[in-house]
Amino acid sequence: MDISSFYNLSSGAVKEAAEKYASARENGLSTGEFESFFDKAIENLNTTNAYLTNADNEKLRWALGETENTHELTNALQKASTALQYTITVRDKFLEAYKEILQMQI
Repeated sequence: MDISSFYNLSSGAVKEAAEKYASARENGLSTGEFESFFDKAIENLNTTNAYLTNADNEKLRWALGETENTHELTNALQKASTALQYTITVRDKFLEAYKEILQMQI
């Protein structure tokens, strides 16, 4: 699992959480709920990237005339679109929750 892209985030809290997660994983420690949530999030991002890559490959194959099957192209594009919409929705909900947490008064 590659979480290096999280280190460039502007939020100190998210960056710190990613660093703690990486440190715990390196030391073989279980981080419990956060670990399973984070693993699932990374898995979903990887799945979305795979669908987007597959859609790009199908578009390229169709444009080059390697295939005339528009059904596979349409399915790949629809899967990629749905996965991307889902990922964006989850991201938006996460950011909404994060902003609410920031606004909490202690």
